[in-house]
Amino acid sequence: MTTQTPTGFDAATIPMQRRRFGRTGLDMPVFSCGGMRYQDGWKDKPLNEIADGFQDNLEATIRRAVELGINHIETARGYGPSERQLGLVLPKLPRDKIIVQTKVGLEKDPEVFRKNFHESLERLQLDHVDLFGLHGINDKESYEWACNPGGCFDVAQELRREGKLRFVGFSTHGPLDVILDAIRHGEAETGKGFDYVNLHWYYIFRRNWAAIEEATRRDMGVFIISPSDKGGMLYKPSDKLAELCKPLHPIVFNDLFCLMQDKVHTLSVGAARPSDFDLHMQALSLFEQAGELTKPIDARLREAMQEATGVGHPEDIGREMPMDHAKVPGELNLEIMLWLRNMAVGWDMIDYGKMRFNLLGNADAWFPGGKPGNLEEVDSGDLVKAAGGSPYAQKVPALLREAVDLLGGEEVKRLSESG
Repeated sequence: MTTQTPTGFDAATIPMQRRRFGRTGLDMPVFSCGGMRYQDGWKDKPLNEIADGFQDNLEATIRRAVELGINHIETARGYGPSERQLGLVLPKLPRDKIIVQTKVGLEKDPEVFRKNFHESLERLQLDHVDLFGLHGINDKESYEWACNPGGCFDVAQELRREGKLRFVGFSTHGPLDVILDAIRHGEAETGKGFDYVNLHWYYIFRRNWAAIEEATRRDMGVFIISPSDKGGMLYKPSDKLAELCKPLHPIVFNDLFCLMQDKVHTLSVGAARPSDFDLHMQALSLFEQAGELTKPIDARLREAMQEATGVGHPEDIGREMPMDHAKVPGELNLEIMLWLRNMAVGWDMIDYGKMRFNLLGNADAWFPGGKPGNLEEVDSGDLVKAAGGSPYAQKVPALLREAVDLLGGEEVKRLSESG
């Protein structure tokens, strides 16, 4: 079930809200135009191989974003040909009116990282980017590649002094302890630390709030990654989720939930087409009523979750589990498996659950944990022990089996590794 925007709704009449992006001082729109769904696939390719229609759609999407006041355009070297395709559009726009961000994956060899940055800049056909992200500080190893002396962070600061970029940040899909270490790297007060962070936080996933608070203490910009996709594939919600969120579309509810927090500065809209901005602009039109509108929806969602699972939020069981999945039999990521199980049982989020569940074992540090099929080889008693002092420990084996029955299936690769 997909709820449409109201008939006659004109997104262009809604003024864009803006927030100071931490100590960068940038006047950031509360929605950003993320560049991971409008490009021609996930494999890099030269421009002469871009399929018909993709370039026109990308340009139309960018122009619609700018028309709506969404002048932050964000992409990454790893998003297939996204940088190349943007390079045909960005030079046509007033450079002083747009905020451009790209991200480059971390490398053990910082000189490879430097070379990749220069190639990204060339693809974008710009002489500098406003925001540059170290892409994927997801575990201890990537943190060391980024933050060890002479590592990728130091290279980024050299590029900054050369005028190739204005501010340095990082993106992360990692555990909270790694995120906090990266936020605390350097001395933000003297300009030696990261200027901003791209991380996950939204209604269904809140464990990174402590990182947002730490970033705020250091006056860093806070960018929320993929709240409509990784936040629940909300552009195609289950019938039950859509019903529970009425009178709002789940995207609108999630946007309002996030933007009610002033520590959050911008939400990424991974638009695949120009019309994908409309629901987000609807959220802006309702912002003054956000508390009044979201409170009863939150209560219904919690009630449905409680009735189906015994807890009020899908993270409530998993947060009791050990954070280090490598110490769990089969390297099972108990926290994530139980979180996805709860959303499937409580809100019928089967499609989202399957997509994420079957990434386990195939996404390395981007979505860590052993393959769910490993459960077959694990003794139930060992799982109970692994759950430690959790009050749910005795239930863990049965809950995991239910998760595998509901969500297990064909293995999924990360988008950047698919065709």
